[in-house]
Amino acid sequence: MVVRAVSNPLALAVLACLWERPMYPYEITTTLRERNKEDSIRLNFGSLYAVIKALEKNGFIVVDRVEREGKRPERIVYAITEAGDRETTEWLRELLEAPAKEYPAIETGLSLLPLLPPAEVSHLLRARLASLDRDIAERERSTQAALLQRLPELFMIEFTFKLAMLRTEREVIAGYADSIDAGTLGGQQTWAQMHRLLAEGHSKADVLRRLGEIVDGEVSSTA
Repeated sequence: MVVRAVSNPLALAVLACLWERPMYPYEITTTLRERNKEDSIRLNFGSLYAVIKALEKNGFIVVDRVEREGKRPERIVYAITEAGDRETTEWLRELLEAPAKEYPAIETGLSLLPLLPPAEVSHLLRARLASLDRDIAERERSTQAALLQRLPELFMIEFTFKLAMLRTEREVIAGYADSIDAGTLGGQQTWAQMHRLLAEGHSKADVLRRLGEIVDGEVSSTA
């Protein structure tokens, strides 16, 4: 994995806009929003200016010209450099070719799931499913509208990818919730016992000691 001088994904979006033609910052923002890139790239005006300054500092973009219309403030128009052009294509190739370790919030939540009791986790996962269902339904409607407008698939590709990822997440989360409700998730009995003991007033240290003995005994019996 290449360590990039400017690694914020918004920087790549800026470079992609300037790859087309010189633009001023507000025009870059408008272009990204018109193309619905906010769904895949975190965009805010404050971050945009910081990214632009970083790209300029590293020689990927330069000031092309300064414009002024009437009494309006000056507008700085930026253009991509040859180095910026190379950075854009190399960065894009890397993103498409090499899987990168990402840290989705749901993955963090699932990794710490035993801290909450099973019934509460099930309730929270069911609430997440409801949110996912609403998101998926809205995206499906948008996809159909786009198809009716006969937009080429190329211009919908990140949208359909996101929809596929949401559907997969929904399937997996539903499976976890169903297993918890049925009491069939591996290790759930120990997990439930931990929270029963905590609810009875046992200390965390005592509960963890007991559970450690139970787990050690289960491992020994299967060895």
